[in-house]
Amino acid sequence: MLKRVLDAVAKRGMDITLAGAGIALSWPIMAAIALAISLEDNDSPFYVQERIGKNGEPFRLFKFRTMTTREVGKEGMEITVGVDPRITKMGKILRGARLDELPQLFNILKGEMSVVGPRPEVARYVEHYTQEQLKVLTVKPGLTDPATLAYRHEAERLAQSDSPEALYINEIMPEKLAMNLEYLAKRNTILDVKVFLETVAAVLVDHSEKKS
Repeated sequence: MLKRVLDAVAKRGMDITLAGAGIALSWPIMAAIALAISLEDNDSPFYVQERIGKNGEPFRLFKFRTMTTREVGKEGMEITVGVDPRITKMGKILRGARLDELPQLFNILKGEMSVVGPRPEVARYVEHYTQEQLKVLTVKPGLTDPATLAYRHEAERLAQSDSPEALYINEIMPEKLAMNLEYLAKRNTILDVKVFLETVAAVLVDHSEKKS
């Protein structure tokens, strides 16, 4: 019991430290991104979406908007597939560097998310979870997790399918949930730090590959 409490305190301390430092260091970048998005698409630079958090409670997840607000196909889909026509030029840059996720640092400070934890899904996909898979909702969702690392190029895989949403629901989502259930079974502070550092490294490698 004491170990569980100490682990929770350490995790929250890590969340506050990393999110606070991230906001302090990146606020000029976030301000520049917000301005660039507004100038390109003449609309709000932010995208707010309801996701399902700890204990099944919905919360408002913040992102920089990477898609046009105009109707350009892909109606009704909550996933991004290949070269999605809805993605703006600025959005493509932000997604490539994962900078569209920066506003979620505020979700972390609010206590709705953690730095490391199962990525939150929208309600329509959570409805497909089995009782075993629902265990991922016993913890705060995260900015990154092992499945995010392993499936960071899933849009390309989805683009090869005639029915990308069915592929996501029936194959990719269960695979990611299995990875996150495995993560939850052995989660600790050291593992969280490892996942965080691996995520930073993966973003840098992907960004470098796209530039070359």
